[in-house]
Amino acid sequence: MIKLKLAFTVALVLCLVGLSMAQITTPKLSPHCVLTHEIGFNEITIDYSRPSVRDRIIFGDLVPYGKLWRTGANASTKIKFKDDVTLEGHEVPAGEYTLYTIPGKDEWTIIIHTATSYWGVGKDYKETDDLVRFNVKPIILNHKIETMAIEVSDITANACNLEIKWDHTLIKINLKMDTDKKVLAEIDDKMKGVSQATYYQAAVYYLENDKDLNKALEWIDKALINNEQFWILRHKAMILAKLGRYKEAVVLAERSMQLAAQAENDDFKKQDEKAIAEWRALLK
Repeated sequence: MIKLKLAFTVALVLCLVGLSMAQITTPKLSPHCVLTHEIGFNEITIDYSRPSVRDRIIFGDLVPYGKLWRTGANASTKIKFKDDVTLEGHEVPAGEYTLYTIPGKDEWTIIIHTATSYWGVGKDYKETDDLVRFNVKPIILNHKIETMAIEVSDITANACNLEIKWDHTLIKINLKMDTDKKVLAEIDDKMKGVSQATYYQAAVYYLENDKDLNKALEWIDKALINNEQFWILRHKAMILAKLGRYKEAVVLAERSMQLAAQAENDDFKKQDEKAIAEWRALLK
C-alpha cells in the first residue's frame, strides 16, 4: 500500500513538472509602455499598457460611455511630473498620479487621482482621492489608430499637449508650466560678472521667447565687444528686425553673411540672404 501511494505521488509530481514545462510564452495583447519626455525643465513619465482595436467597437462598447476607465489596459495608467504643471488650467503639483478618464460621446472627464496602487479601476477607488477633474471635447479622426497611444505633442519651452488616441478618437489635454520663471531667475543671477557667452545666451532666449527686446539688444551688444562673430551678428539683426529697425538689421545681416561665407558656413549664409530679402521688402 505504501509503495502504491509512493508511486502515485511520483507520477503526480512528474505530471505537474510536465505541465509546467509545456507552458508557452506568448506576446502580450496589450504591451506595456513607459514614455519619458523632457518639456522645458520638466520631465513627464507615462506608464501604461496599450490595447489594440482588433476588429472591436471601442468607445461606447468595449469602453462604455459614462463609466470610469483605466485609460489603457491591465494596471491603471500612471503619470508623473518632475515639476508642478497645470492641466487645462488646473494646478497639479509635482508627483506621481493615476490617470483615469470617463469617456463620453460628446465630452470626456479627465481625472488625476492620488492613489496609485490600484490594478485597473480598483474596487477601492474613492472619488475623494481625486486631485482634479475637468472636461475636454473628443476629436473625431478620419483615420483609425489601431493601438492605443498616449503621447506628448506641440512641445514648447513652457507647454505641450498630452494626447490620448485610439480607434477614431483623439483627446488633447493642454499642459503648461512656468519655465520662464526659472530661466529668468537664473539669467538675473548670472548677469552679475558674466561672460560674453552668457550675455549672448540670455539675449537669444529673450529674442526667441518674446521678452524685453531692448534688454536683449543691450546684452547682445556686450556679447559683441571685441568679439564679432557671424552667429552673434545674425541674432542682433533678428532683434533689430523684431523692433522694426529693418535698415539696421539689413546692414548687420550683410556683415554676418560676409563672415559666414569666410567661415564656409553655408547654412548661416543662406539664412542671412533670406532674411535680407524679407527685410528689404519691408523697407519699400
